[in-house]
Amino acid sequence: MTSPSLSVAVSDSERSAWSELAQETLALTRRLFLQLARRPSSLVAGVLQPLIWLILFGALFTNAPDGLLPGGISYGRFLGAGVIVFTAFSGALNAGLPVMFDREFGFLNRLLVAPLRSRSSIVLASVIYITAISLVQSLAIMLTAALLGYGWPGAAGFVLVVATLLLLVFAVTALSLGLAFALPGHIELIAVIFVANLPLLFASTALAPLSFMPGWLGWLAALNPLTFAIEPIRAAYRGPLDLSAVLLEAPYGDVTGTTCLVVLVGLTVGLFLLIRPLLNRKLS
Repeated sequence: MTSPSLSVAVSDSERSAWSELAQETLALTRRLFLQLARRPSSLVAGVLQPLIWLILFGALFTNAPDGLLPGGISYGRFLGAGVIVFTAFSGALNAGLPVMFDREFGFLNRLLVAPLRSRSSIVLASVIYITAISLVQSLAIMLTAALLGYGWPGAAGFVLVVATLLLLVFAVTALSLGLAFALPGHIELIAVIFVANLPLLFASTALAPLSFMPGWLGWLAALNPLTFAIEPIRAAYRGPLDLSAVLLEAPYGDVTGTTCLVVLVGLTVGLFLLIRPLLNRKLS
């Protein structure tokens, strides 16, 4: 039988462990934000690029004929969800770069020999940093879209937008961190980022509905994780929220909002489980 004093000691030890983990994570996260403050150009560029996409593409199709898009919505409103998701996706895909540079400059080795309570704080700091940056960039796109007259989701819609973006960012951040430890250097990681970015954008419903696409591209878009994030956000802008409604008429069947979220949850959990052995091995 466990004595009360032993139970109290164990409880205090657990609280101390969590407190130290939080302090370590906060310190490492603060370091990443200090780096950003010293080089703010990356944040500015991360906001400006999707803003240019939103403004120029929205203007390009201003005079598109009525009924061109499903529901008769304007192209700017249709494009807005795609740009929001692409902004979050691009930011999360870059999550591994700070870790990769720490590897190459030797700072990661210093962390690994430091008396950290848990080396999980290294990963948690990267996740928190990228999540915050991605949400700030996406919010800037949403505000710009609202100023351009493309609308703003209601309270429930805003919650859905944030939840969808968080799931996507967590999943892609996990993938990027795994690549940061698996690839030999930053050149290879940047190459993967460049190769993945635009093909995944064009092979999704960000710029055009499935009905506009040839059959083979429609299949790719219907399987693309970005599509499963874009469609719930697009639905959040349309009005009354109904996750049971069909959001995508895919070649393999109808896809509801609930299905989109389940796919994103499964993708996030699957990627974290996939990279966990790699992270344990590299951080041990």
